[in-house]
Amino acid sequence: MSQRLRQFDLIAFDWDGTLFDSTQIIVRCIQRAVVDVGGTMPTDQAAAYVIGMGLTQALAHAAPDVPADKYPQLGARYRQHYMAHQNDMSFFAGVMALLQQLRERGHLLAVATGKSRRGLDEVLRTPELYGVFDGSRTADETAGKPDPLMLRELMAEFGTEPARTLMIGDTTHDLLMARNAGCPSVGVSYGAHDASTFDALAPLHVAHSVADLQQWLLANA
Repeated sequence: MSQRLRQFDLIAFDWDGTLFDSTQIIVRCIQRAVVDVGGTMPTDQAAAYVIGMGLTQALAHAAPDVPADKYPQLGARYRQHYMAHQNDMSFFAGVMALLQQLRERGHLLAVATGKSRRGLDEVLRTPELYGVFDGSRTADETAGKPDPLMLRELMAEFGTEPARTLMIGDTTHDLLMARNAGCPSVGVSYGAHDASTFDALAPLHVAHSVADLQQWLLANA
């Protein structure tokens, strides 16, 4: 597909809850970590809300009664729980086929995630993902969502304009980051946040499945 026919040159994806089916496990890991350090267990909704933020920011928000001097311990407990379950997570069905189709159409693909650089690199080194993404940014090397720094750095790296950069994510943090960067967005309803909260951020589309997302992107991206 020629550049003239493409609406978006760069498509940036959130990771957890958008490409990777990990929301429920992350919620449980957050809850267990908070309890481990003596905090009140957050509700499922409260734990899901912070997915996509940088780890320290997310845990602090989910555990308001945990003192700041326990944040390192809280983070360590979360990582321990997460590592114990990381092999229980996988891509949503259809994700790899979608990414391959977008590459074949000439789109640049990137990841903009609240995961750590170490955590993301561990996944990106797997054989199935070799060469799939052109770039990535993580919260611990830039700034947590909804700060637009991740997207701004990716746009600078590839020389793309905000209007030709699309952000896809499952949380209001993703969509607000896109708006703060001046980029359009697409939301997905099968991740961490209730899609009814997306309305105020005016995504171009809300996909209710990977198949729905694929159909919209192939027709409009």
